[in-house]
Amino acid sequence: MSLRIKMDRTRIAFVHDVIMAAVSFPLSLYLRVGVIDSYEIDPYLIPGTILFAALAAPVFWYGRLYRGIWRYASLDDLVAITKAVTLLILLFLPLLFVITRLEYFPRSAPFINWFVLMTLLGGPRFIYRLFKDRRMEHVLQRSDHLRVPVLLIGANDAAELFIRQQARDRDATYNVLGVIDEKGRRIGRSIHGVQVLGGLDDLEIIVRTVNDPPPQRLVLTHHRFEGATVRDILARAERLGLSMARLPRLADLKTGIEDQNRIETQPIDVEDLLGRPQAVLDRDAMRALIASRKVLVTGAGGTIGGELVRQIADFDPASITLVDSSEYNLYQIDGELAESHADLPRHAVLGDVRDRTRLDETFARYAPDLVFHAAALKHVPMVEANPLEGVLTNTIGSRNVAEACRSANVQLMVQISTDKAVNPTNVMGATKRLGESYGQALDLETRENGGTRFVTVRFGNVLGSTGSVVPLFQRQIAQGGPVTVTDPEVTRYFMSVREAVELVLQASAIGEADGAACGKIFELEMGEPVRIVDLAHQMIRLAGYTPGEDIAVTFIGLRPGEKMKEELLHASEAVVPTTNPNLCLANPRTADLPLLKRALDELEDAARARREEQVLAMIQRLVPEFGSEATPAALSR
Repeated sequence: MSLRIKMDRTRIAFVHDVIMAAVSFPLSLYLRVGVIDSYEIDPYLIPGTILFAALAAPVFWYGRLYRGIWRYASLDDLVAITKAVTLLILLFLPLLFVITRLEYFPRSAPFINWFVLMTLLGGPRFIYRLFKDRRMEHVLQRSDHLRVPVLLIGANDAAELFIRQQARDRDATYNVLGVIDEKGRRIGRSIHGVQVLGGLDDLEIIVRTVNDPPPQRLVLTHHRFEGATVRDILARAERLGLSMARLPRLADLKTGIEDQNRIETQPIDVEDLLGRPQAVLDRDAMRALIASRKVLVTGAGGTIGGELVRQIADFDPASITLVDSSEYNLYQIDGELAESHADLPRHAVLGDVRDRTRLDETFARYAPDLVFHAAALKHVPMVEANPLEGVLTNTIGSRNVAEACRSANVQLMVQISTDKAVNPTNVMGATKRLGESYGQALDLETRENGGTRFVTVRFGNVLGSTGSVVPLFQRQIAQGGPVTVTDPEVTRYFMSVREAVELVLQASAIGEADGAACGKIFELEMGEPVRIVDLAHQMIRLAGYTPGEDIAVTFIGLRPGEKMKEELLHASEAVVPTTNPNLCLANPRTADLPLLKRALDELEDAARARREEQVLAMIQRLVPEFGSEATPAALSR
């Protein structure tokens, strides 16, 4: 299919050029004589036009006019057109002389024809380029003075901008030897004289063939390659002895061109290895959710809370209130917001979700319309060792925020949950599940009596968060190893923090508007699980080392409360699709609100009284899955 598309476009360009050649001959005679039916040119009009077009076809086809892409028309294309038109005129005149002896033929007509045909062939190409770029500068360029030989993977706008910038800079770092088109649509064509050599399947052949000079590095031009594709390319590059890098985001590339800064490649990072297809988002709905409303975020200084603050600020809220129990984290996010959104009214509140009085005071003072509850204890081993703190923060804290929302007539509360709440084998997951249950019960009551809507969003591990293995592996690699993995078969789901928060906002917009979501839990589509040992090996390779030789990988066994494989859904949870393919609704069992309130009051009393065994027994009773599958470390307290 891609080859057919490429050939169709090539044929269209070829037919266009032959037609322009046929038009150029009579147009040139008219420009010379001033009338088209003159007795001087009439004998040449029809035979000359046919001969000129017939001769133009093979000259154009074999003149390399169709290797370039109109979207990226440049000086190299102009040179190819000049050569082809000149050759055509030089071949045409002797043939026309043999046929007609050129009696009464205007001697200046061939020179006029040369200029006319150059305009008819080059003009449409550069007009199309200008139409696409909306700008004139840097149209006529060619590549020169480059050094590090590289192959680009991806024939797209970013590749074109990079090649063009290298052509403009005499001291540019890179020598682009060729482009590999992962879609296979532009094979055999060129961008500013740099040929598209083949597809990804041809990588090894291309690397062996291009040897003057041989490539030293592969450069990804897309920022949204799927993680499996990046991992495959990385493994193949390692076998070929090549390093890998990627280009900055397209917006950064364009800024680099405009500011005349040198574009430097960036190292492949973990997010590239685990990358997923770009989620389709309804940003208008997200903006409608946030714009001109007062927003409060708990846990605002954490990984998820901080990204929520950044993205919410971009949607023009009326004000934003930042709540966090960590003075330093709150100071950081407040300072960042002061720099990036200086005009946005903001309030930094040092407070703990365990403190209901502090919450009520904050809600009464700032009267939020929307609340995003991201405050939580998330480290499984830490909560396993301190279960009472997990209960007071994750369960009682969530209840406190929810009740404060109801008392302050907040329109919508969004609770951030975790996949560890599904069949929890640890205290952290069980306490988060209880927080989910309370939000569900309140949302069902809202359907009956009106009031605050409660939306819960559940997802897996977030890259780069404080609880992620990624920072741990990076630190261990920097120290020379060993890199510690719990078990060779352990797997986890991963998502970038930006994508997770984007989907949280998308789920919030859907949840507020869709009554069918009442009492249900939004699940983010997490993609395929990743083996942690594979992730460790790939991170070691990215750092320039060989796993097992330069840096050892050791297995230390599962920690208390950990699972071999995380689950996104309970077996009994019915799944309901939403309008966004990256979101679905889980329908877990719900609890009776009055009964749950009494149970959580008892749980809070026991936790504050430091009765750990009683607290664990109550969690087992309230979350049956935890009671049947909890780890011995948790149950033996």
